[in-house]
Amino acid sequence: MVEYKNPKDSKVISIDQVFANDLNNYDTLFGGVLMKRIDNVASLAARRHARVRECVTASIDSIDFLRPITQSESVCIEAFVSSTGNRSMEIFCKVITEDLVTEERNVAATAFLTFVALDEETKRPIPVPGIIPETDEEKYLYESNKKRTAMRKDRRIHSKELTTKISVDKPWDEVNR
Repeated sequence: MVEYKNPKDSKVISIDQVFANDLNNYDTLFGGVLMKRIDNVASLAARRHARVRECVTASIDSIDFLRPITQSESVCIEAFVSSTGNRSMEIFCKVITEDLVTEERNVAATAFLTFVALDEETKRPIPVPGIIPETDEEKYLYESNKKRTAMRKDRRIHSKELTTKISVDKPWDEVNR
């Protein structure tokens, strides 16, 4: 029997503040700090959907930084499973900032990540429940997944080809020649 869940069943919301040590030399949040937070929240959404101990990031399909994030803002990351394959889950993340003084809210970033649920003993991928979208946002993300899946497959083919063309030589060997 195939099991289905609603995206809201996997939803994870994380709210953080921005500290001085999170800022780059432009006094905005380091992209890498945000990427780590996104991956963490997405991982929890994947585990919540699959109800397993371990899910691994198969790919970070895209992160679009739409506006800088400053220290005067809180950062809310909302993640949920937007679509599934047989053994994979696409996680959608939206990053919403709120100016803590003016209450102005903006979408600062969006991201799509792919996760795979693993069997606890064999550490091999296992089937995951499907998705039944309910809201307009969920339906849009679910229906537009076909385009993103095609792009992922094309990118994976290119990456495999690329690995046959690039060097694995130690870079310091060339410097010492």
